[in-house]
Parts: sequence; structure tokens; C-alpha cells
Amino acid sequence: MDISSTGLRVLRQIAESGSFTAAAARLGYTQSAVSRQAASLERSAGTALFERRPDGVRLTPAGLTLLRHARTILDCLTEAERDLTGTAPQTELVRLGLFLSAGAALLPPTLARLAATDPHIDVTTTEGTTPSLIRALRAGSIDLAVLTSRPPHRPLDGESPRLHVETVVDTELVVAASSTGQFADRTTVHVDELVGAAWIATPASHSEPLLGVWPGLPGRPHIVHRARDWLTKLQLVAGGFGVTTVPARLSPVLPPGVSLLHVEGAPPETRRVLVARLPGRPTPAITAVTRAITSTA
Repeated sequence: MDISSTGLRVLRQIAESGSFTAAAARLGYTQSAVSRQAASLERSAGTALFERRPDGVRLTPAGLTLLRHARTILDCLTEAERDLTGTAPQTELVRLGLFLSAGAALLPPTLARLAATDPHIDVTTTEGTTPSLIRALRAGSIDLAVLTSRPPHRPLDGESPRLHVETVVDTELVVAASSTGQFADRTTVHVDELVGAAWIATPASHSEPLLGVWPGLPGRPHIVHRARDWLTKLQLVAGGFGVTTVPARLSPVLPPGVSLLHVEGAPPETRRVLVARLPGRPTPAITAVTRAITSTA
């Protein structure tokens, strides 16, 4: 096969992004250039590498096989460049991905713990939804991911081999409300009281559901504000402009004016926090970061 490193980088980015358009934007290419690279890869491989679907692009089994080798090749090229330029790192790098609400509660204490116990480890971080972080893991763009799952906690994806997954903690979902609003001085709320509430929600898609409206809310929710940023959502709650669903683990970092309410009259909603990586023997640095995350939680 005659495959360029550029083609392998395009393959990896398509796997991570889930579409040609998103891959082109992240790589700084035109969509047509990415499409040409994809077509060239398939000609060289002699088989289909990409499955075009209504919800985006997924790699075929052959594409996943090539991706596995692409990760190794691209890592070797990076190491070769460092050796040739004399810029070999003096520290060990771990690329960590976190789902959107994990950073505020987990990341600072995790990094502080690592600074004290393993100062030779450098951690870079990126945020994303659980599905996007799984794609990034598969693509080799990150080494470790903090993810979330909901009961009945099925496998994170249908790809093979399965990711190595460790449970960090189970956390309860609660409702964040203004401390001076309709639910002032309360610690509980009945689910029926939330039916007509003004909700602050995060835009979601079928493949990437996000927090906002209470999952077991009966009827159609009244959504008044949509925001991805947690600071925006919680400041809107503090100002009395709506309520939103949050993990209870966010309680230490809530802004003034926000109270948490446990929901009665409905089954409890819990979410599991997980740490995932590719299968195989982890590096000592990845093991240390995993240990720091679980210890912090």
C-alpha cells in the first residue's frame, strides 16, 4: 500500500470527528481535500474504509484495522521528529479527555494531586461529550478519557476490541434552582412541581444527549434557555431565570445563589463516572493519572 502520513492523519481525524466536514475544519483543509484523501486511502487499501450514514461517517472494520496501525505509525513519526530535532521531552505526557461537567469538580484536584505525587507527568486536557471522547480514544488523539454512562451501563460502543473501563464513582442527579426563587429554603422538590418549570438545557442530538431537563420529567418541558457552558447555565439559575439538572458532585463549585434539590415522586436518576482507555498494558504515566482521578473522586 502506498499511503502517506497525511492520509493517515486524515483517517484519524475522520474517526475522531465522525464526519468529513468536521475533520476538514479541525485539520484546516477543505472538505473536498479530505474527501480526496479518503478516496485515495480506499484505493490504496483496496477496500471500503468509511461507512457513510445519515448521522455521519463511521469506519468500517477494515478502516478500524488501518486506524490501529495508523496510531502506531503516527506516534513513531512524532518520536522520530523529536529525536532528529533534539527536542525529546523530559516529562511524560498524558492527553486526557473529560465530559463537560467533569472538569470543574474533578480536574483541579486531580492535577494538584499529580503535581505532588508525580511531577514528571504533564497532562493536557480537552472537553467533549462522551461519544466524541470515545471516538477520540479510538482515533488515538487522547490517551485517557473520563466518561459518563447511564443505567443499565451497556458497553460504551460497539467497536472491537472493547475499551478498558474502570468505574470511578456513581453520582446522583439533582435539580439546581435559585436560592431565593420559587424553591427557596427547600432541599427537595416533587417531580410534579417541575412540570411547568422554566428549564435551562444544553443543545443535544440523538447521539449525544446532554444534561438539562430532568430525565424523568412527565410531559413536554418548557425550555427557556439553551447553553453548553456550565458557568452560563448556573449563573442563569442563580439569577432566577430557570432550573437545570446537574450531578450532585458539582455542589462544591456552585456559584452563590444556587441550591440543589433532590427530586421526589420519581425513580432516582444516577450517572456513573468512568475512566476509559484503549485495551492493552498502560504506560506508568497513564496508570498514575488514572489513580489520581479515582483517588480524587
